[in-house]
Amino acid sequence: MYKLKSKINKGSILILSGPSGCGKSSLLKELYKKIDNYYFSISTTTREPRKGEVHGIDYFFVSKEDFESGIKNNNFLEFAKVHNNYYGTSAKEVNNALEQSKLVIFDIDVQGHDLVQNIFSDITTSIFITTPSSQELKNRLLSRNTDSDSSIINRLKNAKEEIKHISKYDYLIINDNLKESVKQLISISFAAKLKMKLFNSEDIITSWENK
Repeated sequence: MYKLKSKINKGSILILSGPSGCGKSSLLKELYKKIDNYYFSISTTTREPRKGEVHGIDYFFVSKEDFESGIKNNNFLEFAKVHNNYYGTSAKEVNNALEQSKLVIFDIDVQGHDLVQNIFSDITTSIFITTPSSQELKNRLLSRNTDSDSSIINRLKNAKEEIKHISKYDYLIINDNLKESVKQLISISFAAKLKMKLFNSEDIITSWENK
């Protein structure tokens, strides 16, 4: 398991999970305008790029064979198979960002959340993001016009399973109003960097007493 060199000023992790279509990407675009010293963990996937997606920016697109080779070589911090495609997170890039005291942001599913929590529970803050209702989620999936009917049915099915796990998360954002949801996300992101477990309390006390 990866271990950080110091418990003072080390990086922290912010996990966003939620069903496809709940607005995570839109929220993150607004968050990036308000924070600095962050690293967005770009996932590696075997699925085909959607229109407008760029390799190395939206995802690292690889073959199934390359991905499975990465699994065998323990290159992934976490990985999962979703909608018959692999998704995973490079351990090396995350570790480097944490050493640089950055806020590492994940957009991962419930399974990925559990795996990251198992490794970095002391420095992780998690948020589940969802729509006000399943009907609203369906409307959004239909309106973006990027998925087939069968894909939408599958995504709605998965969403009904994902929402059963919301109690595992630290925070819940019901993305009904983008402006308000952005405010909530910004507040949580700042709080994520101030968790007491990020610091060595004894060192802080000693420093405070000697100043």
